[in-house]
Amino acid sequence: MATLLRWLIRIAGTLILLSLLIVLAVYYLASRSLPEYNKTLSAQGLVAPIEIVRDHANVPHILGQTDTDSFFGLGYAHAQDRLWQMVTLRRTAQGRLSEVFGPRMLDVDRLMRRLDLHGLARESLPDLKPDTRAILDAYAAGVNARMAEINRDALGRGAPEMFIFNAAIAPWNAADSVALIKLMALQLTGHLNSEVLRARTSLRLADPSRIVDILPDAPGAGIARLPDYAALLPDQARPLEFAARPAPKPIGPLSPFHSLAHTGASNAFAAAPTRSAAGGTLLAADPHLGFSAPSIWYLARIELAAGGVIGGSIPGIPAIMTGRNADLGWGLTASYLDDQDLHIEEINPQNPNEYRTPEGFKPFKTRKSIIEIKDSAPMTITLRWTDNGPVLPAGDFNLGIITPAGHVMSLNWTGLSGDDTSMDAVIGLMRAKSVRAAIDAGAAMVSPSLNLMLADREEIAMKTIGAMPRRDANHQSQGRLPSRGWRPENRWQGLLPYRANPEFVAPQGGLLGNTNNKMVERPFPMHLSFEWGDTQRIRRLERLMKSREIHTRDSFIEAQLDSVSYSARAVLPLIGADLWYTGEAAPAGTPERLRQRALELLANWNGEMNEHMPEPLIYAAWVRMLQARLIQDDLGPLAKEYTHVDPLFLERVFRDIDGAAQWCDVAQSTPIETCSDVSRMALDDALIWISERYGTHLESLRWGDVHQATHDHPVLGEVPLLRYFVNIRQSTSGGDNTLMRGLTSGAENDPFENVHGAGYRGVYDFADPDSSVFVISTGQSGHFLSRHYDDLAQLWRRGEYIPMSLDVDLARAAATGVTVINPQ
Repeated sequence: MATLLRWLIRIAGTLILLSLLIVLAVYYLASRSLPEYNKTLSAQGLVAPIEIVRDHANVPHILGQTDTDSFFGLGYAHAQDRLWQMVTLRRTAQGRLSEVFGPRMLDVDRLMRRLDLHGLARESLPDLKPDTRAILDAYAAGVNARMAEINRDALGRGAPEMFIFNAAIAPWNAADSVALIKLMALQLTGHLNSEVLRARTSLRLADPSRIVDILPDAPGAGIARLPDYAALLPDQARPLEFAARPAPKPIGPLSPFHSLAHTGASNAFAAAPTRSAAGGTLLAADPHLGFSAPSIWYLARIELAAGGVIGGSIPGIPAIMTGRNADLGWGLTASYLDDQDLHIEEINPQNPNEYRTPEGFKPFKTRKSIIEIKDSAPMTITLRWTDNGPVLPAGDFNLGIITPAGHVMSLNWTGLSGDDTSMDAVIGLMRAKSVRAAIDAGAAMVSPSLNLMLADREEIAMKTIGAMPRRDANHQSQGRLPSRGWRPENRWQGLLPYRANPEFVAPQGGLLGNTNNKMVERPFPMHLSFEWGDTQRIRRLERLMKSREIHTRDSFIEAQLDSVSYSARAVLPLIGADLWYTGEAAPAGTPERLRQRALELLANWNGEMNEHMPEPLIYAAWVRMLQARLIQDDLGPLAKEYTHVDPLFLERVFRDIDGAAQWCDVAQSTPIETCSDVSRMALDDALIWISERYGTHLESLRWGDVHQATHDHPVLGEVPLLRYFVNIRQSTSGGDNTLMRGLTSGAENDPFENVHGAGYRGVYDFADPDSSVFVISTGQSGHFLSRHYDDLAQLWRRGEYIPMSLDVDLARAAATGVTVINPQ
């Protein structure tokens, strides 16, 4: 027995030692790729030495003597901190993810091959200005210098992920960066999904005219110039505001990459000197995209001949996408311009290789494409294009449900341009010194379409940039539904001139704002869009902007972090109108008593979606169950596509606008249900759901426990054990319709996870530019062993910022490292 015990101890000790050695070996290999920021090296492609000063938050201040040298430094810094992210985004644009991740990424690759973003990016290079080409080449040289250093010095393949997914990495080139702007454009548009959902809903409804309820238009005039303080002072006396406007419609996928992605959203607002306490312009910007670890955003400062530029960049793109220089600040919001149309293409019954055009049948443009697949045989697909755009297979986006037999569906989109000059626009924007110069630079933008919020030292402005399709006034669906591609009136007739894009300069009231809301009221085809991302947040922004005669940097920060839900304050009085303080006393432990406690909490709630409060969870669960009850019998399985609550839909129903209350009656049941009945049953549904998950002690609930920001690693985030090191989860305030937006997932299992919001926040004060502040949602590094992987995440969660200064001495004073790169 003693011998057996000794051997068991030896075996256990050996296993423990082996495990420890394996852990140490893995740590050693992974840590080899941690960047060293204090060093001197030489590289080809430089005119003069450059210096990269890393401040305390690991923000690189790139000091080059020429513009191309500075962009070389940006490429090097991006590759130091985010190489894995860059090559993965490039593979996405190329349709080559399956080479690394296997068959599970085939659907993405097939779609990306059909869109051919990378091929179109290569075609666009000759259309760019020579100076832009030089910048793209210098940036690529900086990326490649880092990759050469990794190979030369055996620096762990550049990132831990490279060991797990071992694949060759091609040198970076100019087309790669242009392709990433096109990929960004794909992430910021959702009209394809909107057309499909509208078509499917129309087919499903017994009364198709009721589509105006479930997919409503944004009513009223557009909002860009915010209210004048004096004219709206009396409104401050009202304790609550009640909505007469729609909320965001259910948002479709951002892209086909994963089901929880969403189209872009953002906030941006500005104040003229007359509305600023310090006498300078103010600008706040927080673009919203899907959360990930690391964030898509990367903070950087680069020194150009025109002066320093600082703000948020996207690794892989040589530009400060949102930020400021010494004289101009700019923010971006998704414009929701209708830049996509689906076309139904009739196939020639006598020849399946031809499709119908206004002039008769015509051959598809076809090309074979081979997709390499890890651990599987390659797949060859046939790409087909029509005059209207690429043909999409019936299996994508549920297109097969709405495509007639003998037809296929094609996509027309401004992002499918082979002469895309968008890179010229972003380079020109960084060099602009005034609002007018920035607007002129925006003329080169093709896709994505964005609202450009601007503030120089004297005035503010907002301009929609990006190509606007020219549609025929007789278009059969006005771009809202798939239309017959062979009808001349349904085809695009080129693009509208840049001057047709909405523009607001120096508003009389001194304030501008955009929250993806409707900006203009113009008749089709000059309408810009029928689909808007917001009609709720803008009302809260109006309230906050008009509450002060003059603003400060801190008041702009308060607005950016505001978590009061205009929608909750508007909807609750409607859906609870017949429930407040009604009913007989109920004994403890009964559903009736639980309902009374919930209603009492909500009756005293001000609509603040605070992470520490129970009311946001009760409200969110109630309206989610309520919408599900209202639409389930009419839409059947399609109801699951409506994953987010539309406050306007609830308002139309409970105000019985144009007979919308008929949604309350369950058609399949004999009794006639009233809206009060449905509202009460939905609240009971919500409370049962909450009780089963979190218990019946409503007062102890926390919204932040379910509304956690999911900064997950897109590849390693699902790996057991490892996910605890690479994913960043945070309790957060806000919700779908708050200025501090935290869009919920809408998923069946965890419907209130926060998956989409402001990965970047910046507030710029031109009375004292170096007092400007910014922050991102994770950290600068993409290496999960780095202390800079998540060091900004807690600041972001608490609503804190770091200085956004162009003062080099300030950066040096707290530098964590200085890299000098000399010409070789």
